This record gives sequence, C-alpha cells and structure tokens, in this order.
Amino acid sequence: IITGPTGAIGIALVNLLISKGFRVTVVVNPESKRVENLPKSELLSLIYCDLSDLKSISGFKCDTFYHLGWKGTFGSDRNDLKMQEENIQFSKDAVQLAHRLQCKTFIFAGSQAEYGRVNIPISPDTPTSPESEYGKAKLKTGFECSKLCNQFNIKFIWTRIFSVYGPYDGANTMVSSTITKLKNNIIPEFTKCEQQWDYLYSKDAASAFYLLAEKGRHDQIYCIGSGQVFPLRYYVETIQKVIGSATPLKIGAIPYSENQVMYLCADITTLTQDTGFVPQYSFKEGLFDLLQTQ
Repeated sequence: IITGPTGAIGIALVNLLISKGFRVTVVVNPESKRVENLPKSELLSLIYCDLSDLKSISGFKCDTFYHLGWKGTFGSDRNDLKMQEENIQFSKDAVQLAHRLQCKTFIFAGSQAEYGRVNIPISPDTPTSPESEYGKAKLKTGFECSKLCNQFNIKFIWTRIFSVYGPYDGANTMVSSTITKLKNNIIPEFTKCEQQWDYLYSKDAASAFYLLAEKGRHDQIYCIGSGQVFPLRYYVETIQKVIGSATPLKIGAIPYSENQVMYLCADITTLTQDTGFVPQYSFKEGLFDLLQTQ
C-alpha cells in the first residue's frame, strides 16, 4: 500500500512493483489531477482518500506500507507551521492504518531537509539541524512513527530523500522547468549554478525503496541519493545538450537566496551495504529515459 503515489517516486515505485507481480493498493487524494498518470493494471487498486481521513480505511491485508504522502512540499507551504504539523498526525494515522492492515514493514519518506545545511556528504549519522518547518516536521514524524511501529511490532525504515527527478515530477522543479522552457524556446534563468548537487533518477529511487522493503533493517535511517555530486551548471548544460536546444541559458541572472544550500550529497554507503543498491542511471541516461515518456 502506498500513500502519495502520483509523484515521480510514487509512480516509478508502483510501476516497479507491478512489473514484479505484486498487488498494489494506492491511496489517492480525491482532488488529484495526476491520478491519470498511474498505470492501468489488474494488480492496481485505488482508494480515494485524503491523508486526513486514513482512519476510514480498513478491511484488507497488506505486507508493506510506503508512506510517501505529505502536504506542503513546495514553496511557501514548506514554512506553513500549521500545515506541516498536520502532516505529523497524518503520518501517525498511517502507522495506525498499517497496524490495521497487518503490515510487517512501514517505510517513511523523510527528507534531506532534516539535516539543514551541511558541507560534507550526508550519512544517516550526520547531526540533524532542520531550518524549515518542513524539515522540522519530517524529523519529528520519523521519531513519532518509530515509536508507534515499535509498539505494534512493525519493522520501521526511515528514508531521507535527496533530489529526485523523473517522469511526472512537479512542474516547478529545476529539471522539469528547464526542460519545458528549452522545449518552448524560452530562455531559462538560473543562479550562478555553483551549487554542488546530487540528483537521482526516479526509477533508481523506486529500486532503492523496493530493496529496502526486502532487506532494510529495523529502525535504520537510509539516505536516498546517487552518492555523487556535480555543479548545478553541469546539470543544466546536460539538459540543454540532451534536448538539442539552441536556446541560451541565462546563468547568473538570479541571486542566491539568503539561506542557499550550496552542497548536497547523500552518503549511500549504509543503503548499499544493507540492500546492494547501486544507481543504474547516470544523469544523462535518466534524462534520455525521461524524455521518451513525454
């Protein structure tokens, strides 16, 4: 069972699980405009339910619960204290639902925002110092869900996701917006693009989540990323080359934000050691695959 199934990771995970013959139930926001992106399969069941109403679901059994659902992940919503705190209760409701469905494993989608700004590769043991309400809520949720899972004897796995790109990602992300603008001959504007960044393709992210359900350790934190960093300029120039666009890139047109994160890299050593996960797509290979779906 998967909450938040219509994002880049969610759809990639649904497709992967179905391809392996698993029956999948997805909990979809009744107002979702992206539900049509889910695959059509006899193995897929949809439940239309807001995260605030998870208590209404019961009556069947599942083995693994992926809690990807979260409200307020972009823009000013990330610092909306009320909205972010509501997510904590929704996540605890998800654990209660996992218990009712007799799930053996609960996998929580946390975020690199739980760490704050760090200038070295980030591992599960890196001290947390979240700056946004989003990051603070994700951190608190992890602890609360861990407690509940221990009470219910459910294996709890806490992931912290870095930058993932892929089909059906949000339109305002750097990768998606740059692709759209270059395809439409609109000059995209950027900062100086000196940030060192870690991007992971959504199919690789789905593979990591699948392997964690099989081999992840109870109460372990796993960083989900590629484990490699490149300057942001490399990524935007690679997008331009792969698309074959002659539209120029306006690098340096936007000032850095006051709290600009300049380095973001996941240390995936623990993830690889425990599950055997190794990314299969380079950034360029992921782009080629992504563009074939558009």
